[in-house]
Amino acid sequence: MGTEGENVRVIAGRYRLEERLGRGGMGVVWRATDQLLGRCVAVKELPLDETLSAAEARRRRDRTLREARAVAQLRHPHVIVVHDVVEHDERPYIVMELIEGGSLADRIAAHGPLDADEAARIGIALSGALRAAHAAGMLHRDIKPANVLLEEPAEGDRPGHGRVVLTDFGIAQVSGATTLTETGTFVGSPEYTAPERMSGARTGPASDLWSLGALLCTALSGESPFRRDSLGGILHAVVSAEIRPPAQAGPILPVVRGLLERDPERRLDAARAESMLRAFRDTGRTPDLPSEYVPSEYVPSGYTPTRADLPGRPPAGRSTRGVLVSALLVAAMAGAGVSAAALLMNRDGGIPAPAPSVSLPSAPSGYRLADDPAGFALAVPEGFTREPQGERVFYTSRGRAFRLGVRVTGAGPGGPLGAMRRSAAEGATSNPGYRDGRITATRHRGHPAALWEFTWDGFTAAEGPRHTYDLCWEADGRLYDVWVSAPVGKVREAREYFDVAVGTFVDTNT
Repeated sequence: MGTEGENVRVIAGRYRLEERLGRGGMGVVWRATDQLLGRCVAVKELPLDETLSAAEARRRRDRTLREARAVAQLRHPHVIVVHDVVEHDERPYIVMELIEGGSLADRIAAHGPLDADEAARIGIALSGALRAAHAAGMLHRDIKPANVLLEEPAEGDRPGHGRVVLTDFGIAQVSGATTLTETGTFVGSPEYTAPERMSGARTGPASDLWSLGALLCTALSGESPFRRDSLGGILHAVVSAEIRPPAQAGPILPVVRGLLERDPERRLDAARAESMLRAFRDTGRTPDLPSEYVPSEYVPSGYTPTRADLPGRPPAGRSTRGVLVSALLVAAMAGAGVSAAALLMNRDGGIPAPAPSVSLPSAPSGYRLADDPAGFALAVPEGFTREPQGERVFYTSRGRAFRLGVRVTGAGPGGPLGAMRRSAAEGATSNPGYRDGRITATRHRGHPAALWEFTWDGFTAAEGPRHTYDLCWEADGRLYDVWVSAPVGKVREAREYFDVAVGTFVDTNT
């Protein structure tokens, strides 16, 4: 019993399993027929693991039963309906409503990203589902496109009007119940997991809201803003690197900014997110974030800054919870190849950069520490070599496809924003074919900063088009400038190099 090669089998004398719909870490989902009531259903089967002891196997079965009981408590149009829970040959099965239609992940893969109106519709539905789950004392803990089903519209309905259904509560946490992840094993999808959850610390409803923010970015652009080529890169992006929502998130950017706030105490809640998304669908404009939700430090790509982003805005106060979460993150992630210093360096001013007398930054996996004689230190990719050029210091890859530059000077008029604007005014002179330049005012570790991003044609025809990320910030009377340049086809890799460089940079002369 239970082998995937069997086409049809009946469990509990009632449910005929007919077609496998999908497989995930928590089980196999089948299309089935309830022969008693004559209706189509979905049946989730927990696979047997022959390596488990009898006690461990029982714990697995208990987990599935807990999932079913948790979901069965909920009555919401955007939460999957559980019809029945059965055991067959000591294996548990959950019988659920069958949603005719694929997942959000399937839709993105087949048809590309969604427009802002459809993403907002899905966000409204999921906000409501999460409000219901949280009110029942349950956290989902695995919000991602694969766990959102999009029902095919009824006949006569317009496309995009099918029901949105949140499913797969396989790692849900119910208030008062012992969780099966309390042994230290991380369960979930890292690209959609909140920073505080990464630490294994006690989490709450805000963690699901972070995941919703990442999901909205994926729906609008096709990939999570935290996607990287390695687990270490993902962890660094989630807990430390500056967060850049995709340009496509512009129409609902205040919602995305509020959800992707690293401090859970300042993160946008489900009710406010739902209200703001409804306002966007009704008026075409998303309201600004209330002051209590405005992130203290943010560098969105393609975002036009508001008054809240202008230099001179004081950094947010440090919360005890924020410091504790940062410390827990360091302890939890050190074994994953992400250094303690790299994780602590960019926490909205919550923990200051360490003075050289205490420690130099450590390098994440795949990087090495460059303790530069020019008076600074940072993590650079392994294999990069140093090339000083006057007041600039470069670290370049073999063949110089990737170029990481650093310049430290005295503060000038206009601060970082003025410096970036002056450089942009001379962009075509220093960067042949300069185009698509944009400058965003922001803050870095509580200090005034500016991000300059642009495309250009390279110094030779052989180089081809290139893209540059450049962050400039002012601290203690000095102006720091760190940038990474790379071929346009390798911007994702370049952005990771840039994030790590900026996140680990320290002035060793202070």
